[in-house]
Amino acid sequence: MHAFSTIISIRWADIDANFHLRHSAYYDFGAQHRVDILAQHGLTLATMRELYIGPVLFREECLFKKEIHLTDKITLTTCMAKMRADGSRFTIQHLFTNEAGQRCALLTIDGAWIDTKLRKLVHPVPDTITEVMKQFPRGERFEEV
Repeated sequence: MHAFSTIISIRWADIDANFHLRHSAYYDFGAQHRVDILAQHGLTLATMRELYIGPVLFREECLFKKEIHLTDKITLTTCMAKMRADGSRFTIQHLFTNEAGQRCALLTIDGAWIDTKLRKLVHPVPDTITEVMKQFPRGERFEEV
């Protein structure tokens, strides 16, 4: 399955004092993109609330390569890099590229699923989650762990 891509609009509120995209905006764009992909595959926030389950992050790391400015047209491409067979643990990557196809940043997250009532990791996850995670776009170097 191909990666999920979208063009993102840089807002004035996303710019910092150096007139480029503030570092925390990369994380915000990545989080929204993940939620959009899950919802597109049927796992909405309402469904997660009904199942008392939600994603939890262990690590978020962004490697910055090129500045992004207010007028830039940026493509955000998201894919699964690693995942357990049941979808309970995962690594997702978000690639930010400019119109010239140059890499501006690579955001990588490691996560799992948490029971929102018990506040404990869920393993194995419900079949609903596993099926959605299996539909998540996989990267070229995807590996099952």
